Amino acid sequence: MMENVKPERRRKIPSWAPQALGYSISAGCLAWVLRGYQFSDLLAAIRSLDWRWVTLAILSDLAVYVCHGWRWKTLLGPVVRLRLWRTVQAIYIGLFANEVLPLRTGEVIRCYLLAHWNNLRLSLSIASAAVERLIDGFWMLGAFLVTASFVHRIPRDITWLVQALGVLLIAAAATLMWVVLRKQDVHAVMSESRWAATLRHVVEGLHLMGNWRSLGKTSLISLLYLLLQMFSIYALLRADAMDLSFWQAAGILTIIRLATVVPNAPGNLGVVNAACVLAMRLFDVEINDAKTFSMIMFAALTVPLLAGGAIATALTGLDIGELHKRARSGARTPHVAPAAGSKGC
Repeated sequence: MMENVKPERRRKIPSWAPQALGYSISAGCLAWVLRGYQFSDLLAAIRSLDWRWVTLAILSDLAVYVCHGWRWKTLLGPVVRLRLWRTVQAIYIGLFANEVLPLRTGEVIRCYLLAHWNNLRLSLSIASAAVERLIDGFWMLGAFLVTASFVHRIPRDITWLVQALGVLLIAAAATLMWVVLRKQDVHAVMSESRWAATLRHVVEGLHLMGNWRSLGKTSLISLLYLLLQMFSIYALLRADAMDLSFWQAAGILTIIRLATVVPNAPGNLGVVNAACVLAMRLFDVEINDAKTFSMIMFAALTVPLLAGGAIATALTGLDIGELHKRARSGARTPHVAPAAGSKGC
């Protein structure tokens, strides 16, 4: 007589493991940056900053996220009419969450808020954010090629990372094209899936967003979005009297963005500093000066963002923890409708 053998349960990765890994990576990077560093150098650098350029850098960085809201509004234009203020508010709240919560939780929060405020399916909002990232990825590849023309000794690990990213982007773009052009075939494939209902709404949304005119405008706005970020870095370099060009500033941003692709600790603290130092070393900046600039850059671009995000969050009448809880709950349902009695949210 055969005994009943219960199937073994698949061991799940503990929920704390990704968070612990992210914090460990950030802590290790920060320890490397701070090793042997004299904070008196940072104080001296702050005193000698040209605050006119610092102000320009901050204004440019704040404008980045207004541009981001414009881009999101344009991308979803064929699907729904959005108010620019609401898209910008959702983005600032999401960025604020990224600065105080680990693993880039703000991406889900901003998508939830856009869906919540506009009676959209959350799956459609997330799909639009994925299209944004896809377009950003291609512009970043272009920026990397420009950086490579200035630097002839880019580490092989970075080159491999960019090549892998390029393959993933091409595969994602091909999938998007298939969804847009072969809608019936996609529906036939999805009919076999247990997630068919949710995926159907994603496909419908992608098909509507796949309007060539709106995608073209979104791509151009994405270029402006990237250039504003580059200018923020360039303005801070000028403020710190660094003799680097705009395109070298673009190279620094490119390396930083590549290093922070994988979510880690809040605000990418440590990782963004280490990436900035390594990028500036490629342009022959002395390591102590590079460490100093990484700290100035982090503070100049993070503090105003925290202030703007805190204000945007306060206007909802909820704290960031409650918004996180609602976003996680909304992600488990196929549709997000406005919740009754939510003050300002």
